[in-house]
This record gives sequence, C-alpha cells and structure tokens, in this order.
Amino acid sequence: MQRLLGGIRQLLMLLGACLLLAVLVWVAGNLWVLARSAPYIEAGMSHCRPQRIGVVFGTSSWTRTGVRNPHFNARMQTAAQLVQDGQVDHLLLSGDNRTRAYNEPREMWRDLSARGVASERLTMDFAGFSTFDTLARARDVFQVNQALLITQRWHLPRAVYIARALGMQVSGCVAGAGAVDGEWRLRLRESLARVAALGDLYLWGREPHFLGPAEPVMTLDTLPERLRQSAIDAALAVGSGR
Repeated sequence: MQRLLGGIRQLLMLLGACLLLAVLVWVAGNLWVLARSAPYIEAGMSHCRPQRIGVVFGTSSWTRTGVRNPHFNARMQTAAQLVQDGQVDHLLLSGDNRTRAYNEPREMWRDLSARGVASERLTMDFAGFSTFDTLARARDVFQVNQALLITQRWHLPRAVYIARALGMQVSGCVAGAGAVDGEWRLRLRESLARVAALGDLYLWGREPHFLGPAEPVMTLDTLPERLRQSAIDAALAVGSGR
C-alpha cells in the first residue's frame, strides 16, 4: 500500500512539474513575442508608418450568432482609411477560401470596394489559411518585403513577430473594434498561438500549406505608364461617384 501511495505521489509530482514547465513556457513565450514586437506596433492610425503595401488579415464577416463581425468591420474601416489618407498605396487581402461557400478575401474585396477603394489597389490571396501562411505567401509569392500589417491589437504581436522572423520589414497598425463580447476567448487562444508560433519558426520548421508561382504585387507606381493612367482614371471615377 505504501509503495502504491509513493508511486501516486511521484506521479503527481511529475504532473505538477510538467504543468509548471508548461506555464513557464507559456508566460516566457508570450513575454518574448510581446516585447520583440512592441516597438513596431502603432495604436493610432495617424501614427501608423506609411508603406506601399498593407496586408489585411482575413476573418469571417459574420459571427456564429448571425451578427456582423466587429473585428472584420474594424479591419476594413482601418484599411480603407489608410488608403484614403495616402498612408498605404495597395492592399493585400489574405484569408481562408477552403470551400466554395466561404471566401474571406472576396468578402474583404466587396467591403472595401463599397468603401470606395479602387480595385486596382486590391490584390486577393485565397490561400491565407493562417497568420503564418499569409506572411510566408506575402514574402514568397507576392514578393512583399516591406508592409504595414492591419489587424486587431491582440493579433498584431504574433503577426509582426512572424513577419520579422521571416525577414520582412513590417510594422503594425491597430484596427480597433472596441469592446467585443467573448473576446477573452480570442485573447486566450492567441496567447497559446504565440507560443506555437515560436515552435513553427524555430523547432519544427513549418511550411505554408500552399505556395505556387511568384505573383508580385503591382502597385500604381510599378505599373506601366499606360496601365497606370487607366488605373488612376478608374480610381478618380470611383471617387467622384461616376
């Protein structure tokens, strides 16, 4: 009996040690990602560092309860305002399109077009299945080396950290959505995702689900003169309501 109790005691001690180690890894991983990314994140749009390209991370436009997703709205509003203010020239819309019925980039395109952003300023990435995939594809497929990342404050540290670990020169612009019911679940999941991202980058060498051939983003200043003038004329027509 004593041997059994001793074995149980040792097992509990082992489990406690493993739990303590997991908590330490979780805390240390989050502190590391937050500290390393903090200098590159700006809360106010007026302070966000201008870039030719902004990367907008996809999310569902509707919640499971059937109401408009405030995080989606905030990202679209911020992205559109950055273009209108001249802080960003072109937007890369990257999101999930795993099924015919679910298409995050297309929803972003439609919303931004309704907000007056010209189609010539929008590029869709249909294989942004995760934050890592979005950034790896931005670098390797769309040939984006410098960008402004547009998403919520709780998501930006991981996004900025991954991008800079991949060698990209990025900064983050907070898309504020105000208080959202149940956001604590997203923040908890995000705290775990930050630790997982360190494993993706430094331990098991994660690769994106799909890459494909290079498709460099063509911003207005890189278009041939004839196409550039056509794009400018179209943008002016949209802005004037014609």
